[in-house]
Amino acid sequence: MSLDLSLVSLETNPVIEAYKKDVDRTLIRENLKLTTEERLLKMMSMLRFTAEVRASRVKK
Repeated sequence: MSLDLSLVSLETNPVIEAYKKDVDRTLIRENLKLTTEERLLKMMSMLRFTAEVRASRVKK
């Protein structure tokens, strides 16, 4: 099975280039160093935190 690379554009997209300067790539690199399980645990922790914040706003 071979990949058809003729569909891949090598030209830079100005919109993507404009957004790249605002992306902290160190966070992406650090996250990619984690195992899949570690990433899922991190995501579930963030979801629990978000749910707690939302619940605390409703109670007031």
